Amino acid sequence: MTKTTALAPANIAFIKYWGKRNSSLRIPLNDSISMNISSATTTTTVEFSPTLMHDDISFIGESVQENEKNRIAEQLSRIRKKAKSKVFARVLTKNSFPKGTGIASSASGFAALTVAATHAIGLRIPEKDLTILARLGSGSACRSIPDGFVWWHAGKRSSESFAESLYPPTWWDIRDILCIVSKEMKKVSTSVGMDGIRTSPYWKTRIRGIPEKIDAMKQAIYERNIHMFGNLLEEDTNSMHCIMMTQKPPLFYWNEATLRVMEAVFALRTQGIAAYYTMDAGPNVHVLCLGSDEKKVRERLQSVYGVLSVIGNNPTEGARIIPTHLF
Repeated sequence: MTKTTALAPANIAFIKYWGKRNSSLRIPLNDSISMNISSATTTTTVEFSPTLMHDDISFIGESVQENEKNRIAEQLSRIRKKAKSKVFARVLTKNSFPKGTGIASSASGFAALTVAATHAIGLRIPEKDLTILARLGSGSACRSIPDGFVWWHAGKRSSESFAESLYPPTWWDIRDILCIVSKEMKKVSTSVGMDGIRTSPYWKTRIRGIPEKIDAMKQAIYERNIHMFGNLLEEDTNSMHCIMMTQKPPLFYWNEATLRVMEAVFALRTQGIAAYYTMDAGPNVHVLCLGSDEKKVRERLQSVYGVLSVIGNNPTEGARIIPTHLF
């Protein structure tokens, strides 16, 4: 057993999933396509030690709720079971961005934890199997394991629900400009929110349309067609938030600044700049554009009232081992 540190990116889904086929196994109702983002990352150091009487789990600069610790401990137990070990671990984690605000912190968190812990306990697991294992901790964590542009196959059984890289980070020079409009932890978590999908009268319509969107998004990325890509991006995020807003009880993740960023994106397009928005389950907005337009888009978004900060992201590689430890 060796002390191991892993770095994993958050990811932004272009075609999203909302709702699970199997909640305990975190198998989604539909496929999704995403991109790993360079500046929103989680670093996690794991060390298994026979001197520990329980898992020691903490975050740098952030408090950890008991349910979060329990989810991390459950993931460690899955890894111990695979390794046929009963040794507890010390886990220290650091995020480069606020967790619990709809920026996929659980995705980067469980991807980093899974890669670090499996390596630290002596397991060497193929990437496909790592994505399946990471998914059990947090569904979208499977998308933070492979590099670049990623396709998560929903599947019907655990062995069929895995993620793979469609294209490397260098495939397309696009930017994800993340507008932080709130740093508060959301009141309803993504996992809990998804449980209400079937109370929306529109959820079946959304699910039926996903396979066509997946094919179209794959084509848009292959062709590097920013307009086709952007129209799909916005259509899908609007569709997902429509389901949230029509659930019982309804979920409204957006705030006033979210809407102002969306309006700024519309204004940019009237000026001939190809910029498009998407949001996960939270108020913060991802604006996608070509690398050549990044400066103009960033300057405009920084001036929007209510935007606390702007984070520029490139497509990036997935979770990996790094040499620098947190303890």
